Amino acid sequence: MSERALEGLDEQQREAASVLRGPVCVLAGAGTGKTRVITRRIAHGVDTGAYSPGRVMAVTFTAKAAGEMRGRLRALGVEGVAARTFHATALAQLNFFWPQLANDTAPSIIDNKVRVLGQAADALRLRLDGATLRDVASRIEWRKVAMRTIEQDAAAHPEGLSQALDAHALAELQHRYEKLKDERRQLDFEDVLLACAGMLESEPRVAAAVHEQYRHLTVDEFQDVSPVQHRLLELWLGDRRDLCVVGDASQTIYSFAGADPHYLLEFADRYEDATVVRLERNYRSDPAILDVANALMRGRAGALELRSARRAGPVPVVTAYEDDGAEADGVAAAIAAQIAAGIEPDRIAVLYRANAQSAPLLAALAARGIAATVLGGKRFFDLPEVRQAVMALRGASVAPVETTFLAAVRDVLRSLGLTDDPPPAGGALRDAWEARAAVLRLAEEAPADMTLRRFTDELLARGRDQHEPSLRTVTLATLHAAKGLEWDHVHLVGLAEGLLPISYATGFEAIDEERRLTYVGITRAARTLSLSWSERSGARQRQRSRFLQEIGPGPIATGGRRPPAGRSAGPRRPGTGTPDAGDARATPAGRRPS
Repeated sequence: MSERALEGLDEQQREAASVLRGPVCVLAGAGTGKTRVITRRIAHGVDTGAYSPGRVMAVTFTAKAAGEMRGRLRALGVEGVAARTFHATALAQLNFFWPQLANDTAPSIIDNKVRVLGQAADALRLRLDGATLRDVASRIEWRKVAMRTIEQDAAAHPEGLSQALDAHALAELQHRYEKLKDERRQLDFEDVLLACAGMLESEPRVAAAVHEQYRHLTVDEFQDVSPVQHRLLELWLGDRRDLCVVGDASQTIYSFAGADPHYLLEFADRYEDATVVRLERNYRSDPAILDVANALMRGRAGALELRSARRAGPVPVVTAYEDDGAEADGVAAAIAAQIAAGIEPDRIAVLYRANAQSAPLLAALAARGIAATVLGGKRFFDLPEVRQAVMALRGASVAPVETTFLAAVRDVLRSLGLTDDPPPAGGALRDAWEARAAVLRLAEEAPADMTLRRFTDELLARGRDQHEPSLRTVTLATLHAAKGLEWDHVHLVGLAEGLLPISYATGFEAIDEERRLTYVGITRAARTLSLSWSERSGARQRQRSRFLQEIGPGPIATGGRRPPAGRSAGPRRPGTGTPDAGDARATPAGRRPS
């Protein structure tokens, strides 16, 4: 029984999951199975009796990741582990202990920092537009995660925020904002961490209760912890050493939110007896894709050398386009060829640096009748079409069913507007159709003995855990939104100076962050990877990204240069470029030109 949780792990994964007492540091590269290791390690600890589930705290950074962790633990027969985000864990402790300490309920959480800042600005008779208020909100968030006072922040930024808001005015606005919150008994998102840390520091009996409750701590994505999160972790840990951290310094892409990879990089220095395990066997990507990723990060601090046991696949291709329109059209044509070759749309993604890059891509895909979904909008189970479907299915489950489960689900969804043939791509009607079709696919994949009642219960549970089904559409996503996800076929666009790295990234650290973002994009790809850039945006000329120079010509093939959309490429000379991307070949995009 004690070996059950270790079955199917490779040698390094098994080593990481077998060390049940900390300190442990797992350096887990992209696609190496870090979530698997975390959950198997906890399950192994429970199986062997080393852990009691209720005394395990596992923290991560997103509710979706926490939900996935709980789901995997349930599948391993482990219930009761506190798998939550940093903020959810801190808020739960505040809500539990605050009434005991203050004989009152805990403060409420403000849902809109900018609105309160606007009210504070009005009180000070400051006329600030929405963009400035959002910048002030970002400054407050940075200050708090860095654990700086208003005065310390003012000293560090004597220039203030803008001509309309000098350092003195900015400090006054922040003080007024804090006073408004205090008067209303409110906390903002960052205050939750600070208040929890303050409570643990000032109330020994609270710290003792937390230390008694949680004996074993695991932290996922440790490269992303901020100073305030690290301080909170220290307080949760106390003088104990049973801590396991998992992370990859090469995937630190949230420095703007306070993430500091040095906590991961220096973990073994802080704990000299720490067990350090490196996970470098990648189970996601073909070797040719990993060659590109390794070349980009070679020599960077904490970089892991990813390797794959797969056979070598198509060599990633980089293509230069004359302008942005040509790039969007060329990528759309390549995707059309992939779909024509039998690749499912939901196995394809287009990744980019900035949200504004999605518009021409959406238009080019819609022109070819290809449905696409932009990642980062509403969660699937919050979509009105999905909520309506769940409610209708719930209602239908009360009435006697005179047909099969699947037929009943189909009838309900048809009554809400699901048709056999999808509407044209590129509009709200198609988006709604795709959402309802995804609910139907979940029903089609359900066990033969499924009932409407159980089905709706499972839909609600999936919504709570953010276990979302995939829509059968091409995915468009920023590099930040793509973190933690994967697709068989990835098109990484905009590899030009000013886009990747972004124009406002100046200085070594900022450029290094852009390099890590590029690395994250590359490692999302499993089977094929295409890279592209455009030489011109309007009248403005561009240069290819320095990151393409760093990768070098070895790991990537050239796709030549493409003309603007609507202009014929003309005949191709032997040995130069590639056939037009609109050529509906059965060859997946990204294959080395022959």
